[in-house]
Amino acid sequence: MAADTGRLVRLARAGDTAAFEQLVRRHLRAAFAVALGVTGDADDAEDVAQDSFIVALERLNDCADPDRFSAWLMKIVRNRALNLRRSRTRRAAVPLQDLSIASTHDPARDTERVLLRERLLEEMQSLTELQRQVLMLHDLEGFRHREVAEALDISEVSSRVHLFAARRALRARLNGRYNHEGA
Repeated sequence: MAADTGRLVRLARAGDTAAFEQLVRRHLRAAFAVALGVTGDADDAEDVAQDSFIVALERLNDCADPDRFSAWLMKIVRNRALNLRRSRTRRAAVPLQDLSIASTHDPARDTERVLLRERLLEEMQSLTELQRQVLMLHDLEGFRHREVAEALDISEVSSRVHLFAARRALRARLNGRYNHEGA
């Protein structure tokens, strides 16, 4: 896949817009997951991911190794997400559009899912940024450890260690929270 990605980068550098569109389609979910791991907010993560692709297009010639485009792009995503997080204060309220779900059959279940999602995102903030990014890419996006390692420019062993630590920490926090609430 890296060789194919490298070919697409070289074509995009030569002005092939379809090749860059293919790169965007191939990496958008990962960019969103990494941005969400840093920002903790889906709207901000979407903005960061889109902005990162614009920056990547403008600086495509700066990508030293086209076969490692994923790692280069994820660095841009992480940096832009960190900059956004630093420039904004944490939002105190959940936007109403996140709470309302159009035409549902079971509003109670949908509300429960929204609340669970909020709790998971809140608990994920206790993880390190790298743990959140590895967790999001591996568990939510289905990346293999080799792909996570390439995207985040870490080793496969490091990917496994961070995923293990992130899952263990989340499990402990969620067990403590729900056992305490149920008592």
